[in-house]
Amino acid sequence: MKSLSPPPPPPPTPPNKIPDSKKTLIEITVVGKDRKGVVAEITNFIFKNHGNIEKINQNVIKGLFGMQLEASFNNIIKEKLDEGLQGLAKNLKMEIKVHYQEPNRLTNIAILVSNEDHCLLKILDSYNKKELKTKIPLIIGNSNSLKPIAEKYKIPFNLVDHKDQTEAERQILRLFEEYNIDMVILARYMRILTPNFVWRYPNKIINIHPSLLPAFPGAYAYVQAYERGAKIVGCTAHFVTEELDQGPIICQKSFTVLESDNIESIKNKGRKLESSTLLQAIKLALEGKLEVYWGKVHVKKIKSNKVNKYTKKNKI
Repeated sequence: MKSLSPPPPPPPTPPNKIPDSKKTLIEITVVGKDRKGVVAEITNFIFKNHGNIEKINQNVIKGLFGMQLEASFNNIIKEKLDEGLQGLAKNLKMEIKVHYQEPNRLTNIAILVSNEDHCLLKILDSYNKKELKTKIPLIIGNSNSLKPIAEKYKIPFNLVDHKDQTEAERQILRLFEEYNIDMVILARYMRILTPNFVWRYPNKIINIHPSLLPAFPGAYAYVQAYERGAKIVGCTAHFVTEELDQGPIICQKSFTVLESDNIESIKNKGRKLESSTLLQAIKLALEGKLEVYWGKVHVKKIKSNKVNKYTKKNKI
């Protein structure tokens, strides 16, 4: 009787090649001067590399083209894909960035701040208590006012001067790339980001605005509400888009304005809600519960018998 020889060993897996059984999702952002054929070139590249387009969004503002695309692959070699996209970027004279979703890695969050500390303190306190499943490797401020807080929590703080908005955003984007940032939190960051910046992080930048949007957008929202005699005032956590304070709303909280209230008392009540509302939005995003389509945020239903602590009525 012939002895059975052992089966031959499987062929070696090429570096960075994903097994067939696993689907890899990548996010591609394209930004540059508007020109014909960009969408066709990018989508054709995806198809030629056996990818499937899951989502695509594009826009043009004042001659600036921006596109965000999600594509899935059953088999992919990162080096080959990166090299192909770099060549495409050169030919199209566009900036093309690729972000590979890594389900086993914690999300990296960058926090942008100005001078108000209440939202930052709320986030870092929750982070310190390990209530947030994330990493916060970077805090950026347009002043040094909140640097001591970052130092207290041992998180790198970077000052980025905004005398030149274009250069400031370049510096911030370089830091994001260095720290591999996935999500951006505007914790009362008092600067308006340009489309050139926002398009690079579609539905990944969360802002807290001191009004119940769409009412009272822009600056001095509490003053606007007080002068108009608003009876209910609140705040809104929303995704940032190229239109100021018009992004998809994640969550809102409110309080009743009393006859005895003045602008300062309204601001004080509002700040308490701002920090908790922003933290709620961050948790929902980190837990993968948020979906955006047709300009609206939908919160995925989670089967649980536990009472959602965020549905409790707020008392000021």
